[in-house]
Amino acid sequence: MSVSAFLGRQPVLNRNQQLIGYELLFRESETSTEIGRHAELDADTEVLVNTLNHMGTSWLIGNKLAFINVGESMIGSDFLELLPPRRVVLEISGKLTPSNELLSRVRHLRSLGFGVALDGFSFESPAAAFLDLANYVKLDVQSMDAQAFQTLAVRLRSYPVIRIAERVETYEHYHLARDLGLDGYQGYYFAKPETLSAKVIHPSFANTLKLLNLLRQDAALKEVEAVLKTDVALSFKLLRYVNSAAAGLNTTISSFSHALTVLGYKRLYRWLTLLLVTSSENGLMPAALQKTAVSRARMMELIALESGLPSDVADSFFITGMFSLLDVIFDMPIALALEHLNLPEEICEALMVHAGRYGLCLELVLAMEAGTDNLPQLAQRLNIEAEALNLLHTSALSWVEELSL
Repeated sequence: MSVSAFLGRQPVLNRNQQLIGYELLFRESETSTEIGRHAELDADTEVLVNTLNHMGTSWLIGNKLAFINVGESMIGSDFLELLPPRRVVLEISGKLTPSNELLSRVRHLRSLGFGVALDGFSFESPAAAFLDLANYVKLDVQSMDAQAFQTLAVRLRSYPVIRIAERVETYEHYHLARDLGLDGYQGYYFAKPETLSAKVIHPSFANTLKLLNLLRQDAALKEVEAVLKTDVALSFKLLRYVNSAAAGLNTTISSFSHALTVLGYKRLYRWLTLLLVTSSENGLMPAALQKTAVSRARMMELIALESGLPSDVADSFFITGMFSLLDVIFDMPIALALEHLNLPEEICEALMVHAGRYGLCLELVLAMEAGTDNLPQLAQRLNIEAEALNLLHTSALSWVEELSL
């Protein structure tokens, strides 16, 4: 009998909050939640192999590293030789007790080019025996108090490893790790940052929002043109985009009216939503956040289409996913951010309280990001099998990687 499991990923960042890779997360589709991040994962091998066969080696990680949790059986399996070693970091649980045979096997995998990460590390854990073979060591910021965390981080400085703080979920967690000079971070803090106090929306954002509202209201072409003519940067980006999109037409588009005619309001609206979440006034919006928003949008759209909903409704699912990080983009509560957009009530309720069909779909996508226990139940409520959902997920992630955000 084939195994069903859900596939997700979580960004791993360097000290400058730039993406270096993703940890791949798995959740079985059965009601049992015993499989977690550090389980043997033998049941998930079939899922990963099938995904590789469907999507190729850049299916989920683009040009980044893939951190894959491995147990004793998977370390010893021939399956690992199917993976691209220079792109894969084998993540070993601190609870794994090493044998001489296991140490020898890991040493061989290192010689092939695989990276090795020790997860939830402490010098007292059985897996400390792997330390001399490790490239990365992950320190769980929530498993000990700040003093113990500092002591462990300082002790590891004398080893040639990259120290990554994991389960970083709060401002305090992040600053503790940063002040100790750790080399990288992983955790929900970077996917769901704190909501900060409201601030003035910058002009370029304001014009983008104004255009979005005009397009949703099906305003006259002249009204849309009038906004574009007041924003040089926005106009430049639009003409660059539309000329790229119309490359096969053997013509250069140099007027707003021509650009709007070629694109149409629907495609222009889609482009503007992408622009809104992939740019910021100071250009410092982390790439991980950009990809998170766009991945959610595409995933929600594909789920809607898979469910047989018409394309115009699928567009609304796309918008819901895209705008699920508006509070992060504008550093203000989501309800306040939505006041600047003329969105349908159903989408607003989904974004604020995860209500309705859009909200349920958003919850499913969030569960896939986090690999949470309720993922199988959410998928069942939407009548989506694990295999179909994984294919949609990898398709969405591949689409986002192709955007080169």
